[in-house]
Amino acid sequence: MFEIDQLIANTASDELLLVAKLFGPWRSRKKVLVFGSARTPKEHSLYQLTKEFGKIMTKADWMSITGAGGGIMEATSEGAGHDHTIGVNIKLPFEQHANPFIDVANKVVSVKNFFTRKVSMIREADAFVCLPGGFGTLDELYEVLTLIHTGKTSPAPVVLIDAPGGTFWSKWLDFLETEIIGGAYIGQPDSALVKLCTTAESAAEEIFGFYANYVDCSFSSGQVVINLLNEPTDAQVQSLLNVTPQLSKSPQFTKSGKSITASFEGRNYVGLRLVINEINSWA
Repeated sequence: MFEIDQLIANTASDELLLVAKLFGPWRSRKKVLVFGSARTPKEHSLYQLTKEFGKIMTKADWMSITGAGGGIMEATSEGAGHDHTIGVNIKLPFEQHANPFIDVANKVVSVKNFFTRKVSMIREADAFVCLPGGFGTLDELYEVLTLIHTGKTSPAPVVLIDAPGGTFWSKWLDFLETEIIGGAYIGQPDSALVKLCTTAESAAEEIFGFYANYVDCSFSSGQVVINLLNEPTDAQVQSLLNVTPQLSKSPQFTKSGKSITASFEGRNYVGLRLVINEINSWA
């Protein structure tokens, strides 16, 4: 039994290192990770919408990350272009084969485990986009939201895309509101972690808006340091005290150049997202 455990651990380690090596040359580029069904046909409106989204992100000098397969993954790659897509494929006996719009020789690796695939893609992404799909798509969405909600990955925009008039995500958001929030399994402010968009342009703008002024953040000793593109005024920094929910029981915000240091108890990552939204509104 130990030998099997050791094999699983070694395989996972090898796959994580393999994907890390793949992303190495493009670490300085911002990247959006796109999830969605592998079964979406080319003639579907969601395929065309996703293709347009990929084009917009490439024009803004973003790279796109996908699972390298067909459907929504293929649409993303077709729109983003051969040189701007990175893929982490999953080895399956059906469905999952690299699409023709991705550089298989230089920008794709294949892994055996879903969990190493998700970890590898999520840790490299600066934004997340999710289109309608099946169990795998929903699993990926919940994984991203869980990691952001618990601070296991950096704050980032999570965009849900559906065609105009589509009900896939609107019904999911209804379920979120009535059953998950309504049942007190999460709080009402937690819904701020996702945004529904029905055009490629609005989805891209939601992502660009998240980085309109916010750069990144780091945590240490009960504090969070938030780095900005523009130096804030004293009045702007103090206005963050009005953002709810607060980051700590005794919130404090101080600035140093283009950075803001805030007291942070290591729990309220939704509050941190609301603070980032306020900081971006200054831009």
